Amino acid sequence: MKSYILISGATGGLGSALVTECARRGYDLLLTDIRDAVVGFAGFIAREFNVEARGITCDLSSQQARTDFLNTLKSEGIRFRGLINVAGLDHEGSFVDRTRDQILQLIHLNIEATIDLTHEVINLRDPEAKFMLINVCSLAAVTPMPYKATYAATKRFLLDLSMALREEIKDFGTVTALCPAGMPTTVENMMGIFAQGFWGAVTTVDTKTAARVTLDAAEKGKGVVVPGWINRIIYEVSRLLPASVTAHIAGDRWRSSRQVNDPWKEYVRAIKSV
Repeated sequence: MKSYILISGATGGLGSALVTECARRGYDLLLTDIRDAVVGFAGFIAREFNVEARGITCDLSSQQARTDFLNTLKSEGIRFRGLINVAGLDHEGSFVDRTRDQILQLIHLNIEATIDLTHEVINLRDPEAKFMLINVCSLAAVTPMPYKATYAATKRFLLDLSMALREEIKDFGTVTALCPAGMPTTVENMMGIFAQGFWGAVTTVDTKTAARVTLDAAEKGKGVVVPGWINRIIYEVSRLLPASVTAHIAGDRWRSSRQVNDPWKEYVRAIKSV
């Protein structure tokens, strides 16, 4: 029986790059996303790379939708050789300016859905294949991030979870935490990158490169992968500095970036209105 790699958030910028990279390496795939386009995308991947690929629409932030999705996998007897948890939300700005629904949805998707999928898919693993788990964390997981407080905290949770599970499942699998910096996947992400000027430019890594580097690291069993050599330096330095210092630096950078971001915001609003 074939075994699959399940990829959540499969039609997004990073998700689709990871899907393509996995297919290029010959992995059979089961893709899920909140967008209905995931079904057609899976068909395209199957034809383009001569692998088996199937897409199932699911709103992973909904517990009932996840339950229905997982019950489908169980009822069909599908087995997995891997899971790549990509689906997630990112809110930037003051914590008090976020709505209650925004905060809870972020937690439901970034934490609850990731844990739920991970637990159930590991229990559906193919016993004859080495299991490969990849969790998309963030460089923001390394230190407290003012103005991205909830997002960074959820990614820190996933980083710690990844390191703990890496030890727990080492007899039958590997766990890799991907900690990227900025990636030009959405208009909002591009706004953030442009707003940071020089540092935004030098820390940005394109999604194709991130996907390739991540799969290389995961197949070698590495625990943490940080795409981009400057980002790796930031990762190591941030781990050494006190959290109060890195939080202060991050807060100052965010406030400074907002002061030069207004023209870019107006440009983006104009694009969206077309």
